[in-house]
Amino acid sequence: MAYLFTSESVSEGHPDKVADQISDALIDNFLAFDTDSKVACETLVTTGQVVLAGEVKSKTYLDVQKIARETINKIGYTKGEYMFDGNSCGVLSAIHEQSDDINRGVDRASKEQQGAGDQGMMFGYATNETENFMPLALDLSHRILIELAELRRENKEITYLRPDSKSQVTIEYSDDNVPQRIDAIVVSTQHDDFDEDETMLAKIRKDIVNILIPRVVAKLPEQIQVLFNNDIKYHINPTGKFVIGGPHGDTGLTGRKIIVDTYGGKGAHGGGAFSGKDPSKVDRSAAYATRHIAKNLVAAGVADEVLVQVSYAIGVVEPMGIFIDTYGTCSFNMTDGEIAEKVSEVFDMRPFAIEERLKLRSPMYSETAAYGHMGRNNETVTKTFAQPNGEATTLDVELFTWEKLDYVDKVKEVFGL
Repeated sequence: MAYLFTSESVSEGHPDKVADQISDALIDNFLAFDTDSKVACETLVTTGQVVLAGEVKSKTYLDVQKIARETINKIGYTKGEYMFDGNSCGVLSAIHEQSDDINRGVDRASKEQQGAGDQGMMFGYATNETENFMPLALDLSHRILIELAELRRENKEITYLRPDSKSQVTIEYSDDNVPQRIDAIVVSTQHDDFDEDETMLAKIRKDIVNILIPRVVAKLPEQIQVLFNNDIKYHINPTGKFVIGGPHGDTGLTGRKIIVDTYGGKGAHGGGAFSGKDPSKVDRSAAYATRHIAKNLVAAGVADEVLVQVSYAIGVVEPMGIFIDTYGTCSFNMTDGEIAEKVSEVFDMRPFAIEERLKLRSPMYSETAAYGHMGRNNETVTKTFAQPNGEATTLDVELFTWEKLDYVDKVKEVFGL
């Protein structure tokens, strides 16, 4: 029997994502000047206020207030009427030195023997239902909000948008797990105040359906475009007026959107957030590594769908184990346990090896903090960072290295494909 599956996304202006972006901006600035920095930074945002807290071990000094304000302004919170803007909000820092008890379990005389920064399990997932090997409902949810943000910044076709927004997409699948059609789309967007609420709601609905959605569809591959039809149920700002939003409407915290950050409810999640953590924290680095494994396995033709789990003990170098689930889609006669053994031969999952393989000690994290950490484009960008003393550094930074299909040939060789 056909079934429905739903995923959601939130915009860069959502309060939790504002917090994530501030935390990851701090990570990038620490790593830009000291690649060995150990950072765990949490951010809270609310009406007119930002609170930074966490633990840091680094040789560099940062103006954390300036970094937070620049991040908020870049998102689009630049007006006093939002009750939260980068130029006037208060920024309180309670960041302190990392515990020696934690650090001694991570740092070693030999970097190759670096222990895991915490215990826990991490998951990576990939499916061949989209070109970027991501679940379709989540991919579309992200795309809707990315395009909505473009419209907001252009300020031409739609001129009343504010930064906070959410989306949700429901897809009908066949019994053999193939997307058949889009059943429903939900978009809630913050907006300027209007004199007439009913007129406002009608205009927003019309603009979302007739301007936003066609722009999204036009950028999709043809096999996804055909899933859109005139029978889609649209729920546009279903609660009505949405003027009060962002950190003024809802307090935001780092790490509260872990399903948006990963696979939209497909696969599994170990529970650990990513933003605000340097790559010695396996919550982050191993989640990226397992996505890298899953994506290369699917791209190599091992299976149509793959879930990878790895687990660690704090301070221990080798992972506790690797688990593979192909959901019965393996293309040849091999058990998931046998696949896991071969994966262990190909991918070194020691924490330092992950850092080296995926170049995780570079300041690549600000770009991950909105619209998902997975399924993004691997590209190299140039970034400039400045310290309070005037020292600046310009770096070429490779983004989303875990999305590379650089192990497909190795996987094919090991599996005889």
